[in-house]
Amino acid sequence: MRSWSADEVPVLPGRGPALRLFDTADRQVRPVSAGDTATMYVCGITPYDATHLGHAATYLTFDLVYRQWLDAGNDVHYVQNVTDIDDPLFERAARDGIGWRELGDRETQLFRDDMAALRVLPPRDYIGATEAIGEVIELVEKMLASGAAYVVDDPEYPDVYFRADAVAHFGYESGYNRETMLALFSERGGDPDRAGKADPLDALMWRAERDGEPAWPSPFGPGRPGWHIECAAIALSRIGSDLDIQGGGSDLIFPHHEFSAAHAESVTGERRFARHYVHAGMIGWDGHKMSKSRGNLVLVSRLRAEGVDPGAIRLGLFAGHYRQDRFWSPEVLEEAQARLARWRTATTLPAGPDAADAISRLRRYLADDLDTPKALAAVDAWSADAISYGGHDADAPRLMSTAIDALLGVLL
Repeated sequence: MRSWSADEVPVLPGRGPALRLFDTADRQVRPVSAGDTATMYVCGITPYDATHLGHAATYLTFDLVYRQWLDAGNDVHYVQNVTDIDDPLFERAARDGIGWRELGDRETQLFRDDMAALRVLPPRDYIGATEAIGEVIELVEKMLASGAAYVVDDPEYPDVYFRADAVAHFGYESGYNRETMLALFSERGGDPDRAGKADPLDALMWRAERDGEPAWPSPFGPGRPGWHIECAAIALSRIGSDLDIQGGGSDLIFPHHEFSAAHAESVTGERRFARHYVHAGMIGWDGHKMSKSRGNLVLVSRLRAEGVDPGAIRLGLFAGHYRQDRFWSPEVLEEAQARLARWRTATTLPAGPDAADAISRLRRYLADDLDTPKALAAVDAWSADAISYGGHDADAPRLMSTAIDALLGVLL
């Protein structure tokens, strides 16, 4: 699947500090020990509707990770999937009277356009689930052979399930107890009441063919992939078991990331699928989490159509820490637009105060668990001094503009 284009990231003098991030599994901020090539897998969209600000906040979080790695001198191998086959896609296509592939292609292109406009750095590998069917089948075969998976006793629909107890440490990533897991499993696409399962928590890996649904041939019968297995298969085939970060929104902690990690670990024998599990908070509107089911969406494409500068969208979402659940509002956007205007004024002056300390603080705050509120405040302070008092360094405005572009992805 084709990714999107991106502007070249400018290079700052020197190197940024090593990145530290909060790890969901360890419940603490700790160093990200990436090698020369840092690796990251971030779960992508199910393309049945347009990109909203909740999506944008997640992908901007990992765009910042990407940028800090580049600034520290790492190469980056970033992989992202597209769940281009799933029940919500079929349901929306049927409602709108179009083919599910047509709907998926349309919304995936809109997502690409939104990401390019927001200046999100694209993944090296952008893979649709339908492009990875062979890899999924190979992984399911291995798990059936090892006993980590089984075919449910149902002659009509012999679905393949993963045993939640196939890895002894299942549950380490989320840290949730069984009661919480069962509740979230039911709410987020699981089927705890499916007859014939060995355990209500066992997760679907291969859905046997149903009338009217697309299916692919396999040694265990025609069907299509489950949700979690596609990410395990794509990550293992593109990156392998040497994964620095598995990332996504906090709503993916369980069941999606717990199961995709367990799927991979049951095959590789590794204790951890990823060295870091990193999750972005939810974005709300009108008192509730922004979601398609609730219909309280603020769409990136709609803001762009209204003439909102994508840089202001970035700054509005960066005003809160990435791990916090937070709300979008007209006031948040107005403050972001005003900040963007101040920064542009300051960086177009003929001279300004020395930028070295401000850039050092910007780097340090972002490397410390992506502390964007402090990072924005560092630029605010420099901009205020530049506008109020001027300066004698003719290179300072250009250097600050370059740093803001390279580290925050905001074009001035």
